[in-house]
Amino acid sequence: MDEAVSIVKDIVKNIPETAFGVERQMLIGDLVARQSQEERVLVKRMFDSLLAKMIETNASDIDLGGYGSSGRIWYRIYGDKKPDTTWPQFHFDETNVLIQTILVERQRQFLYENRNIDFSYSIMRNDEMFRFRADAYFDLDQIALNMRAINAAVRPYKSLDLHPNLIKVLSLVHTQQGLILVTGITGSGKSATLDTIIDANNHSVDAHCVIISSPIEYVHKSDRCIVRHREVGRDVLSFKEGAVQALRQDPDIIVIGELRDPDTILTALEITDSGHKVFSTLHTSSAVESIDRIIGEVPPIEQERVRNRLADVLQCVISQKLVTSLDKKLILAKEVMIATPSVRAAIKNNNTGEIYQMMAESGDQGMITLEQDLKRLYLAKKITLETAVNFANNKRRLQQLLNLVPKEQ
Repeated sequence: MDEAVSIVKDIVKNIPETAFGVERQMLIGDLVARQSQEERVLVKRMFDSLLAKMIETNASDIDLGGYGSSGRIWYRIYGDKKPDTTWPQFHFDETNVLIQTILVERQRQFLYENRNIDFSYSIMRNDEMFRFRADAYFDLDQIALNMRAINAAVRPYKSLDLHPNLIKVLSLVHTQQGLILVTGITGSGKSATLDTIIDANNHSVDAHCVIISSPIEYVHKSDRCIVRHREVGRDVLSFKEGAVQALRQDPDIIVIGELRDPDTILTALEITDSGHKVFSTLHTSSAVESIDRIIGEVPPIEQERVRNRLADVLQCVISQKLVTSLDKKLILAKEVMIATPSVRAAIKNNNTGEIYQMMAESGDQGMITLEQDLKRLYLAKKITLETAVNFANNKRRLQQLLNLVPKEQ
């Protein structure tokens, strides 16, 4: 560790005081590239020790570098993000060197040009591989980094506590086509849920699954499915291109990591319309918001066509949050919308506001609102009342369900 710190400090000494902004980072990149292989390995081991602390403390995220970190290493443990005072305080340029050392030359150039790069990273610990999803970006001319731990194993399918009707929708055995969305805010466990669903299909049906993601997180080992992993920026240039190319690869299931732009949304709808089963994610906090977001993302001239196509191909939306349990860990709260004929009609007629009530009244069909699920967790004594109210999308509705306020006539 001391030797690695010394190497980093020597690099920092050689950075010209007159260099600022991206130019300064490019000069740091040149100095990092000149390290010997032995020096690079030592600095990388120093960085890996920060990730080893993540594993030891069960942290979900690590943040370092940039103006905002104040020279500290920050960890998110069971939902709370705090600086770790057991690590020394780093100078901006020391974290700039650390972060640039784990990037290859091509990644560094991409970071300078785009001011941001998503990538995956892995370390070996006791003969076990641990993988991380990483995002490096500029923060007031300094390089900052967030890394999120990727689960070494998928969550057991039974732990999702899914209704039999929903299980049929998610399984290729019962439903061969359609669009399935897993939605939630950043850090809500969307990717983990999607990996669990893919894993269940991998072990139950003979098929071909193509995963397009940025970056690839959990790596599935092919069982009954051939599972292909295509990382955006490394194996394919974009989500859209990956999805279009997948059609020529004889797929049964296509996973598009995120519907993040109109082109990707339109492509997802087109390939679903061609008879494939497509899974994807959205950064939305409810099922109804997910439908509105997809329609609202495309140009107005396209919205009527997209609305009708979405109504035809959508199979279900699972919208979820990770909430703090009584034992200070995280527990899944979810909202489920299944595209029944009445839901499809509401989408086509631009009456999405009616869907929430349909979900609330269709528990026997496998639907549930987030507020109903939070009520279930509270009554099961898994979360506090305060937590339930804080995480509800519609706080008054939850209070009505718990008879805390009178129901509206």
